[in-house]
Amino acid sequence: MSKMKERMLAGERYLAGDPELTADRSRARALLELYNGTRAVADDERARLLRDLFGEVGEDVVVMPTFRCDYGYNISIGAGTFVNYDCVMLDVVPIRIGAACQLATRVQLLAATHPVDPEPRRLGWECGSPITIGDNVWLGGGVIVCPGVTIGDDTVVGAGAVVTRDLPAGVVAFGTPATVQREIDSR
Repeated sequence: MSKMKERMLAGERYLAGDPELTADRSRARALLELYNGTRAVADDERARLLRDLFGEVGEDVVVMPTFRCDYGYNISIGAGTFVNYDCVMLDVVPIRIGAACQLATRVQLLAATHPVDPEPRRLGWECGSPITIGDNVWLGGGVIVCPGVTIGDDTVVGAGAVVTRDLPAGVVAFGTPATVQREIDSR
């Protein structure tokens, strides 16, 4: 494993032009091209391609094309999760999605980031911070989850929200930035 890949996976600053990382992204793009080009009735082929692309994928996971990611191998999705059209996951570090989640259209899980300091950014340094989505979470249309965020089990995030900080389990949150509006009483 290259030094830059080790740095990337550790959440440290790395240079994405590293040959091994470039090859990994090319592999993901090739799998995504096949996946996004599958026919609607090709469920078995889609499932096989997801298993090839993702680090872990549970049973009965549905990811609607088009789907985009950087590497794929840093993504794990739990059983019964549904990812709707046009989802983007920038997975330079782990993105973990629990079981029975619902991700609406155009959700973005953005684990990748860049230095705020202009000089390292100009030189091409990047980094990332993992994203964790608990079980039975519903992310509404266009939700953006920023690097390093954890969303607890059973939480609902309203359409268009930008999640910049962790959200606890069992709440409804929305807005920019997303704020908890109320707890969910499931009784």
